[in-house]
Parts: sequence; structure tokens; C-alpha cells
Amino acid sequence: MTSTAALLDRILSIVGPKGLLTDPADMQPYLAEARGRFVGGSPAVVRPATVEEVAAVVKACAEAGQPIVPQGGNTSLVGGSIPYEDGHDIVLSLSRLNRVRNVDPLNYTMTVDAGCVLQTLQQVAADQDRLLPLSLGAEGTAQIGGLISTNAGGTMTIRYGNTRDLVLGLEVVLPDGSVWDGLRSLRKNNTGYDLKHLFIGAEGTLGIVTGAVLKLYPRPRQVETAFVAVPSPDAAIELLARLRAASGDGVTAFELMARRALDFALKHVPGTIDPLSEPSPWYVLVEMTAGTRSDAFRDNFEAALGEAFEAELATDATIAASEGQAKQLWFIREAIVEAQKHAGGSIKNDVSVPVSKVAEFIARATAAVEAACPGIRPVPFGHVGDGNIHFNLTQPEGADTAAYLARWDDICHVVNEIILDLDGSISAEHGVGRFKKDDMPHIKSPVEMAMLRAVKAALDPRGLMNPGKMLP
Repeated sequence: MTSTAALLDRILSIVGPKGLLTDPADMQPYLAEARGRFVGGSPAVVRPATVEEVAAVVKACAEAGQPIVPQGGNTSLVGGSIPYEDGHDIVLSLSRLNRVRNVDPLNYTMTVDAGCVLQTLQQVAADQDRLLPLSLGAEGTAQIGGLISTNAGGTMTIRYGNTRDLVLGLEVVLPDGSVWDGLRSLRKNNTGYDLKHLFIGAEGTLGIVTGAVLKLYPRPRQVETAFVAVPSPDAAIELLARLRAASGDGVTAFELMARRALDFALKHVPGTIDPLSEPSPWYVLVEMTAGTRSDAFRDNFEAALGEAFEAELATDATIAASEGQAKQLWFIREAIVEAQKHAGGSIKNDVSVPVSKVAEFIARATAAVEAACPGIRPVPFGHVGDGNIHFNLTQPEGADTAAYLARWDDICHVVNEIILDLDGSISAEHGVGRFKKDDMPHIKSPVEMAMLRAVKAALDPRGLMNPGKMLP
């Protein structure tokens, strides 16, 4: 077994001084997660600049029996990119692997390094008059390799799917240091197992994604954004169905939020507006897009909302008259996330159910957590167009924050039981990581767990890739 010092010397010879961090102050940003729930330790942070360097580092670690924690933009919220506190695992950051290798506008694809920041790729696509339809709050920091490894979702999933649906090909460094070149830009390829799907959503437990071929789409020529008051989540789901039908499935975002969420934002986040004259118990933020500009498209949108008023599915609405007004409406959705930090301790649930069961979930889960913790303040919001609810639970007013957060597991268990009863998922878009790995045997059948372990054993028999994550 190679000593750690000898291994780091070998890694230094591969990546050079810019590629190896060992000073605790330099390493700190790579060892702590955004919410502060996980702070780990590591002998070093390795930052290769090429695929060849990644492969050489992984090979050296494999020969030394050294575990590796792959890391992208470190925006994970479940501890998936953070090493454990024992300080044994090396962090391998992809941040220097950040080239756009190729854009093929006629094939509607781009081939990129894993360390490219999502917002950068969105702009590169826009410069070619194309759309990369992956959008989320952390897009200014999140890297595409990490988004692939967690199968990230976001606000446009209802129209374009999760990250998995946007990937045509992958390049992956395997646990022994060999490189699988699967960077194919084909939409049809029936030649055996589609191996890329093993690594999408695997959270770095099977290998390290170093490159990807991503799908692009035509840029929308018309975007209509509305903020709509609805009487209930049931009404919101019925409204969604009507808007999808009326627009030829042109709904690209459909975000539900409770009045309490808006109240928190108005109180705690400057710049938040209350866009309607009277308060409503629930709201939806709707975005619809079309490939050509047409007054008829907006007319159809207004007509569909008018029919919703007549059917008592909506009680008020405002449609943005400009891009600036649309941004104001989207700011409300973004402010809801920030506002909860200032409203007290928040127990967070990133869950999903079939869209038709969203209203039932919210009603049952709200009643259950209020019974378990009197005074608790549920703040449901999220991408209900794809069934994803961020069922966040703010502490009772005046409660002790530490004592409340100590009940995280108990209260989440109450929520999870309802989720499983509704055939949902306890992790809609954030992954499993360290945070939810012990729940896996409870939500997966023995057959499914055996299949997951078999895949892990086949590709990473020594357990060196992101150990202790996803699988207990």
C-alpha cells in the first residue's frame, strides 16, 4: 500500500502545483456544503486540467487503494460531493476541466467538459441561436458533470425532461483509470446496453464523468409569463392540464407556491412584489413558449386563463407585459428559497409524486406534520408540473431552532411514509448522497437493492469511488 505522502508526490507530478491543494485554508471551500450540514476532511484536493490527468490520477489512486470523492460545483444539498470527517478520502475537483469542445448547431448538440458551469453553457448555446433547456437556482455555480451525476431537474423539466433526457453521450474515467469514450451525438443507436445511463444519477459512485454531448433545442421566439391566483392545489393541477392542451404542450414551467411562501419573501427579501391586488391561498407561476412570434399565442393564453376563471380554477392573474415584468415574477419564485433562511429553522423535503396526486400529498402531509409538531409552518412550493414539491417546514414561531432541527429525521419520516404510500420518491432532484442513503433499503425492494449493489460491485469492486454515498 502506497503511503499518502508518496501518493501525493505522484499526483503532484501528474497535475503540477496548480492542480494540488493541501493547505487547509485552500481546501476549505471544497470540504463544506452550502447548507453547512456536512463538513468533511481530506488529505488533498486534486484539480486535474485534462482528461488524461484525471485518468492518471484515478489510476494512481486505484493502485494505492485510495478512495476518491468526485466534485463538480459543490452545490449538492445531500452531502454527495463532500468527503467524510475522517479525512481519508481525496477530493477530485473537475473545475479546471472547463472547455466547450464543440457546438454543432445543425445536429443541435454541444460537446463539453464536465467542469463547464451551466450558465456558461446556456450562453454558448444562445450565441448559436439554440437553447440548452436546463435551468436551476445554482446555474451560476453548478457544473455540468455534477448535474449529470445527480440527474438534476429544474424549472423546465415539464417540457424538456431532467438532465438524463438532455444527454446523448458521455466520457467517463472508470475506477481503474481507464477511459470510456461514449461521446456519441446520435439520437438512435441500438447496439446493446445504453451505458451512459449507468453514470447519469450515479453520484460519482461508478466513475467520474469528464465530458458529455448535450442536446440543444430551438430558442423560443415568444415567451409568455403569468402569475395566477388559484384556490387550491387541486385547481392548480386542473389548470395545468388545460394550459398544456390549449398551448400544444407549450408549458415550459409551472411553479406552485403557497401564500405563506410569498409572505416570507415579502417580509425578508427586498425587491419582492405582491403582483395581485388581493391575497390568495395559492399561486402558480406559469411560463409558456412558442417557436414563432404570434399575437394568437398570447390570445390563446389569455383565453385559456379566461376559461379557468369561469371554471373557478383561477381567481386573478397578471400576464407580464415585458421581459422586465417577467423577471419580477420569476424573482418571487427565487426569493421564496432565500426567505426561508430568515424565517427560522427549516426542515426540507425534496419529493415527488405523480402529478395527479400532488394535491393529495400536500393535504395529507400538511395534516400529518401539523399533528406531529403543533405550530409547524409548512411552505410547499416547486415544480409541480413534473410532480416535484419542495415540502419545506419552517419551525413554529418562537421555537428553539436547534431543538426543532434535531427532529429532522422524525418529521421527514412522517412525510416519507405518505410519499411511499402515493408511489412517490423521497428524492426528486437533489439525489441521495450521504443524507438519504440509509433510507434506501426502506424505499427500495430487496431485488432492487441487489441490482444496485451488483452494478456497483461490477464497476467499482473495491469501493473507491465516492464511498459511503447513495448506497448504505
